[in-house]
Amino acid sequence: MGYRLIIFDFDGTLADSADWFRGIFNDVARRYGFRSVSAEELESLRGQDTRTIIARLGVPMWKMPFIAAHMRKLVARDAHRIPTFPGVEAMLEQLEARGITLAVVSSNAEENVRRVLGPVASARIRHYACGAGIFGKRSKFRKVLKAAGVRPGEALSVGDEVRDIEAAVAEGIATAAVTWGYATEALLRSRAPTVVFTRLEELLQAVAA
Repeated sequence: MGYRLIIFDFDGTLADSADWFRGIFNDVARRYGFRSVSAEELESLRGQDTRTIIARLGVPMWKMPFIAAHMRKLVARDAHRIPTFPGVEAMLEQLEARGITLAVVSSNAEENVRRVLGPVASARIRHYACGAGIFGKRSKFRKVLKAAGVRPGEALSVGDEVRDIEAAVAEGIATAAVTWGYATEALLRSRAPTVVFTRLEELLQAVAA
């Protein structure tokens, strides 16, 4: 692939936070006055993009920053319960060994990302641009490109949601959609990412090719 910079999303891409998210979802819904959902409906929402999900749940956009801030506090409280996906640490090690600069762009807080990754893996990430708004990743991508001194065409964004694809494409960055996170494979493929990975190992194989 020839990329100099790989920019990872965090939740659903590096961190396996889905079970934790399911466990706290309805408590957050009650706190902020939007609709609670069954486990079955929550699973069905994986096939919808973020804007559609927000509309279906009846969440006013003005509440989103407050909800996001609350979620970051909950992650800080529960970071010890949120694992990374198997193989993440080894993957980061091998990418770094190949001379690729690594970054994380996330709506989560940098401190939370570092705690979940652990000291060794988090030290392999050269650039962090965290605390992004729900649709605010584009400016974070721009910040990381500038900090890394890398042109958009030399970077690859790796994420598990449609909004990751949209933000990267807007900055001219190639996109890798991963199917082990929050959105379904069908939804991700409908947005025509540069590449789709169904296993973590495929990312290493693609970079090595």
